[in-house]
Amino acid sequence: MKVILKEDVKSLGKKGKVCEVSDGYARNFLIPRGLAVEATQGNVQDLAHKQRLEDKRKQKEKQEALDLCEKIKTLNLVLRVKVGEKGRLFGSVTNKEIADVLEKEYGLKLDKRKIEVKESIKGLGEFPITVKLHPEVTANLSITIEAI
Repeated sequence: MKVILKEDVKSLGKKGKVCEVSDGYARNFLIPRGLAVEATQGNVQDLAHKQRLEDKRKQKEKQEALDLCEKIKTLNLVLRVKVGEKGRLFGSVTNKEIADVLEKEYGLKLDKRKIEVKESIKGLGEFPITVKLHPEVTANLSITIEAI
């Protein structure tokens, strides 16, 4: 019997896969537990339609990330902080502070976990930052730290 998996099943495969299993396994285990449905003509067409919609959604998300990446690359980010003697900061500049500056000055709402700082920012100057917008899209920008 052919079935379409509704969820990941360890011994069979991932969600959405069409598998050939024994009749008893399908009728007594997979279908009653909601792990699979019988692979009828209508169910296969429904699966194909859902996969097309999912592909369109993923493509749209990637395009939005690419547009945001182009916008981020043009930014000249400046952060003004209090400093002590010899230009040393009191602590370091965090991802949250960078995200706050992006939101206040440029209207870009980014999750602080998507901002990656290669080395901790503890002094004045220019530092490289990577923003991970999508699994396939990353934007590089530099932030300038200035004294108040």
